[in-house]
Amino acid sequence: MAVSDRPGPGPLTGLRVVDLSTVLAGPFCTMLLGDLGADIVKVEPPEGDATRGWGPPWVGSVPEGTRTAAYYLSVNRNKRSLCLDLKQAAGREVLARLLGDADVVVENYRVGGFARLGFPDDELERINPRLIHLAISGYGPTGPDRDRPGYDFIAQAVGGLMSITGGPAEAGGGPTKVGVAISDVATGLFGAVSVLAALVGPRRDVSAAAGGVGRDGVAGQRIDVSLLESTLAILVNQAQNAFVSGRAPGRRGNAHPNIVPYETFETVDGAIAVAVGSERQWGRLCTALGLPALADDPRFATNGDRVEARDELVPTLAARFAERPTADWLVALDAAGIPCGPINDIVDAYGSAQAKARGMRVSVAHPVLGEIAQTGLAFTLSGTPASIRSAPPLLGEHTDDILIEVGLDAEAIAGLRAGGVIPPS
Repeated sequence: MAVSDRPGPGPLTGLRVVDLSTVLAGPFCTMLLGDLGADIVKVEPPEGDATRGWGPPWVGSVPEGTRTAAYYLSVNRNKRSLCLDLKQAAGREVLARLLGDADVVVENYRVGGFARLGFPDDELERINPRLIHLAISGYGPTGPDRDRPGYDFIAQAVGGLMSITGGPAEAGGGPTKVGVAISDVATGLFGAVSVLAALVGPRRDVSAAAGGVGRDGVAGQRIDVSLLESTLAILVNQAQNAFVSGRAPGRRGNAHPNIVPYETFETVDGAIAVAVGSERQWGRLCTALGLPALADDPRFATNGDRVEARDELVPTLAARFAERPTADWLVALDAAGIPCGPINDIVDAYGSAQAKARGMRVSVAHPVLGEIAQTGLAFTLSGTPASIRSAPPLLGEHTDDILIEVGLDAEAIAGLRAGGVIPPS
């Protein structure tokens, strides 16, 4: 699916976000805001966002100087790149100009790092009283761990997520990280939600005709989001289980802690995921499996009973699933209305008919790399649609354009270039 050349205005059209973040949590957050129409100015150091070099896999080639890591391409679409040396006073002056006309700034410096750069909260308020400042950190700005660096892998470990991910300890399984940087992704999502709340909250009594998003009726504020807090927040039912029972949940592999059967089962030629979420589905599953007596067995009458009798029930189901191929079971369970699915790899997942129908793999034109694939949008808005309007930018691709927008003339830009504050043209 190709991206439309003329997308309509998104719900955040008119909003300017200055993105000082790197790697994943912050860039994922700002990509979401960009997908919704915001103008994202990605401010990069002379060497660029570190993820530009986080390959392989790569797109492009070294001789032509176009080689870019797939990692960088994954979270930086719908942005413009301004390459700026903030170690120099002139670079910080340019940033102050940019912040003076921005609605949001997103940064993930170590706690206090942005202030040490010359932008403490009171200075940001002086520069722009309506600026929303999203600060992303590893552990938050208070507490004994506030100064520790933040990494997704460590957040998954410290935040308890690894302790419930992986195979059961009694089967030799150990703590395992999630296969995608989920603490970073969750932090980016919480950051985006918080920014939208900060924009909308003060405007509830402001007429929609008052002006563009973020331009009227919004008072500036600071938002803090951390990898640790985000990881703890997404533990949801597992956390509540621990609160109620007083015991730490263990690892169950693909099994659900509170629902049975709700896991994967091996078949003759692979495996199938099965989720029985109601008592009606339980009876239908028993019939589809040719095990009707299980539906009448008092040991398994309710989900609570099945959770208690998990060790008796699951082996019986597993033995039955192992008798036929995955495709046969998918047909039988679909016909019975039982939620189920194959265990797709990522290529197969994006190649599925449903993923194609929903446009979850799109292509976008890159100025150097040609057509590149991108993940599609996870949400649709009927009146003000989100859109993918531009590919991830080259390092400093929009530097001159952005500097002109903040009021610098050709002579001033040339001076910045001569001083090494911005890269050569």
